[in-house]
Amino acid sequence: MLEDNEGFATEQHLEDWVIQKCDGWRDHFEANYSQKFEEYYRLWRGQWSAQDRVRESERSKIISPALQQAVESSVAELEEATFGRGKWFDIKDDYMDQSPEDIVMLRNHLEEDFKKNKVRKGVAECLINAAVFGTGIAEIVLEEEKEMAPATQPVMGGELQAIGVNVRDRTCVKLKPVMPQNFLIDPVATDIDSALGCAVDEFVSSHSVEMLQESGVYRDVDIAYASPDFDIEPDQDLTRYDEDKVRLTKYYGLVPRHLLEKAMKDDEAEDAEVVDFEDADKKDDSFYVEAVVVIANGGVLLKATENPYMMQDRPVVAFPWDVVPSRFWGRGVCEKGYNSQKALDAELRARIDALALTIHPMMAMDASRMPRGAKPTIQPGKTILTNGNPAEILQPFNFGQVNQITFAQASALQTMVQTATGAIDSAGIAGSVNGDATAAGVSMSLGAIIKRHKRTLINFQESFVIPFVTKAAWRYMQFEPEMYPVADYKFHTSSSLGIIAREYEVTQLVQLLQTMSPDTPMYPKLVMSIIDNMNLSNREELIQVLEQANQPNPEAQQAQQAAQQQQAAFQASQTAALNGQAQESAARAQKITVEAQAIPQELEIDRIKAVTTNLKAGDADDKEFQKRLEISKQLLKEREVAVKEGNVEATPAPQAAPAPAPTPQATLPQGQLPQ
Repeated sequence: MLEDNEGFATEQHLEDWVIQKCDGWRDHFEANYSQKFEEYYRLWRGQWSAQDRVRESERSKIISPALQQAVESSVAELEEATFGRGKWFDIKDDYMDQSPEDIVMLRNHLEEDFKKNKVRKGVAECLINAAVFGTGIAEIVLEEEKEMAPATQPVMGGELQAIGVNVRDRTCVKLKPVMPQNFLIDPVATDIDSALGCAVDEFVSSHSVEMLQESGVYRDVDIAYASPDFDIEPDQDLTRYDEDKVRLTKYYGLVPRHLLEKAMKDDEAEDAEVVDFEDADKKDDSFYVEAVVVIANGGVLLKATENPYMMQDRPVVAFPWDVVPSRFWGRGVCEKGYNSQKALDAELRARIDALALTIHPMMAMDASRMPRGAKPTIQPGKTILTNGNPAEILQPFNFGQVNQITFAQASALQTMVQTATGAIDSAGIAGSVNGDATAAGVSMSLGAIIKRHKRTLINFQESFVIPFVTKAAWRYMQFEPEMYPVADYKFHTSSSLGIIAREYEVTQLVQLLQTMSPDTPMYPKLVMSIIDNMNLSNREELIQVLEQANQPNPEAQQAQQAAQQQQAAFQASQTAALNGQAQESAARAQKITVEAQAIPQELEIDRIKAVTTNLKAGDADDKEFQKRLEISKQLLKEREVAVKEGNVEATPAPQAAPAPAPTPQATLPQGQLPQ
């Protein structure tokens, strides 16, 4: 089966195969989307058409600005979220690469070249197209430009300096917005990469094609003027201009390999790009090959080459405002508010017509009583001659007054437009594109924008901004290696959504940093995380300085070790002194304990003395008691001597021998003292 297809295809030419595909895709677009997109465009522009008429008697042609305001407000909010902080994209190296300096240079050069080539303007136009038609499309175009710089050159042996200009050819990457009626894609595809191919079909000036032919980009063949085609005009309400323009069809996608080979072999231009298909066939035997084909006026082949880009990617990016499942074309603001807008316009036009009848009512006249030749028109200051009483000849029709409920109905319909589109007037949003408001106000406004249009913002940045920045970086690396000496093709691109998310993270890190002391180990890590998440031009330099500051210094380490040793020695001496003081305190406590144990014995001796005061001398029992008392005193003196010398353990003192029971004595008379 494949052989039969190949045999049939060999009779075709490449340009016929491409035009056949494009014609089928255009038929599908015109049958399903063309009429709707035209009406969306008119409503956004506020242009009335005869098909907007609800009834035959309708005379008013007013178009409510509700849908216009919704489109402009939604686009303004997304532009603020994308470009509000100046830097609308960022590039970081992959995590496996240890030298991110080349990626830093890549980011800085891209920012400069994007500003020079007005890429931001093209992105804003794509946002408008997405809001109106539901899908924003752009073509990545490479243009050769001459870059001039002043220069001086020594002449006459260096005695004089000749002032001149250095001119060098540069390849610039530009973003070209594409209108939906000028874009063709495989109807079964849901994105650019999954389609068989896509094409940009539009009118261009003939001189631009001739200049590319002179430079060798296109074949040097005769090109006639294009036949008029109303469907691909950028503004279909303008008068067509059919002279000095060429219909250019640029196809990006898969084509049969043998057709491309045949087209390249038929190319007789000297500077044409020639592909060695014999070697290609050895490497890849697939039936289709990724190619770039340019056709003029539907049949003249200007360029046919295998995809020249190093990543084999297609130079087209597109994103839907809101995703429609299983479709490439999305759902925009105009489609959301279409029904409410049509009802609002019908209400406003009916009210204006009613006001016209009320203020300027119709007049009934008696023609038999009007002068011959009188014109039955009513205008201010006109004098009408009548044959009789004018009250009986002229009679206005009374239509009453316009119902006031129509004003409430119009207000409700306008609210319905805002509800359907989700757009709110952004006049009160803090901040501006130039960033005049405070950081807190801008962050709050950006948070509200992200919350209301998060899906659209994600579609825009994931499907449009990030692929564009990535493809632009690859093209600069390939075609401008001197300006972009970057060999690292693996990097991570983030857009404003990621930048805003990092700003919220920075806020949290700053709050955490305020709760910590600079001496804590986590403090340098937090500072480095804050700088890494901030969108600073010298971010990498600051991180490098912090890393160097956090690296240990050998001299500082030695000094720290010496200080630690001194501290340890000091602590050891302090410990020894404290141990000595503890031993002294223990001995003192032991002495106090022994003395406290001796006190009860002294008290007992004093008690015995008091008792023996009334004993008689010479008695045998008294003598025995006196003998024992002397022995107790002698033991007490020995104990005191031992305590003073510190050789006594904390043992209880020996108890004195119990004294014998005293001998009963005769009771003396009261007041008589013993002899």
